[in-house]
Amino acid sequence: MATIQFNNVSRMFQRDGKDFLILDRIQLLVQDQEFVAIVGPSGCGKTTCMRMAAGLEFPSNGSVKVNDVVVTEPGPDRAVVFQQFALFPWKTVHDNIDFGLRSKGIDKEERERLITHYIDLMSLKGYESAYPHQLSGGMQQRVAIARAYALNPQVLLMDEPFGALDAQTRVVMQEELVKLARKNPRTVLFITHAVEEAVYLADRVVVMTSRPGKIKEILDVKSVREAEQWDRHSKIEDVMDLQSFVHLRTRIWKSLREEHVGTDH
Repeated sequence: MATIQFNNVSRMFQRDGKDFLILDRIQLLVQDQEFVAIVGPSGCGKTTCMRMAAGLEFPSNGSVKVNDVVVTEPGPDRAVVFQQFALFPWKTVHDNIDFGLRSKGIDKEERERLITHYIDLMSLKGYESAYPHQLSGGMQQRVAIARAYALNPQVLLMDEPFGALDAQTRVVMQEELVKLARKNPRTVLFITHAVEEAVYLADRVVVMTSRPGKIKEILDVKSVREAEQWDRHSKIEDVMDLQSFVHLRTRIWKSLREEHVGTDH
């Protein structure tokens, strides 16, 4: 079981001697093996939520728990995938994936089995000896995701992982992530600006207000998908024109647009 729980979480920052409220009383439970996406205006605290779950930042009030344990530091039960690929430039694809496994003290035979498995799963076969600068952005992110999954974390935290990719590569990576989530389910908290991406990938989509970030609404995509016999594992172009997909996308866009209009001067 792996859950993420935000209990009445607020986050303050100080700048020029003044306090700024970034997040305001966030209450959210991500269930075991649930894929939850957070969308919201820039500066609403989406990434701060992810960083607190990772143990990289901490609430000013309230608590963040993973598996009912208060998060006080990073841990092996959580893996983070950032927008920038965060690979070791001096290590090959094989060795980038191997690094975390070595740190966990896994024996060589098991490390090689895991590396081979995730290289195959992420369509990286033939690139084991390549260095990051020799790979496209999409392939570098495949390596980052393979490295995260190979560590067998209970929780996967993804901060706009496809934001730096071109549109075509982004779609391919979204489809790859769906396949990976089907074969290796994890509890996922996914931060994105892209509404279509959130609707395509997530079981629930959390829509946040402009700063200070609050939860405005939560949409249950999974129930719509199942009720409409919407196959989660189709290609994105097969689902994005379905009425149920369009309805969810439009509802989220309108909700976000209200926030932008509310902050216009």
